[in-house]
Parts: sequence; structure tokens; C-alpha cells
Amino acid sequence: MNLKVTLIKSAAHRLPKQRTIVKNLGLGKVNSSVVLPDNAATRGALLKIAHLISVEEVKD
Repeated sequence: MNLKVTLIKSAAHRLPKQRTIVKNLGLGKVNSSVVLPDNAATRGALLKIAHLISVEEVKD
């Protein structure tokens, strides 16, 4: 199972840690999406920026 993550709010003017997480996940501009593996590390990162993203489950 994978997760499709879409950036729905800008990371500008957010905490530096949150901006770093957004960048490291591969999200750039608003409405950009990436497909990530569903594991504990990914879930932990997504929880820290939950207010900026939307997440959907995607089958392999």
C-alpha cells in the first residue's frame, strides 16, 4: 500500500522544520503530489505537516 500526498497549503512562513519536511518528501509547489510508501517513518513525517497536506491511499 502506498500513500498519495498532495500539498494543499504553502509551506512558506511555516516553521523551518516543517519546510524541511515538505522539501524532503519531494513536494514543491501547491497542488504538487508524490506517492510514498506507507511505513512508520513516512507516517511520522506526515503527522508533522498534516495541516498542509491531503493524503489518499493508493493500491500498488
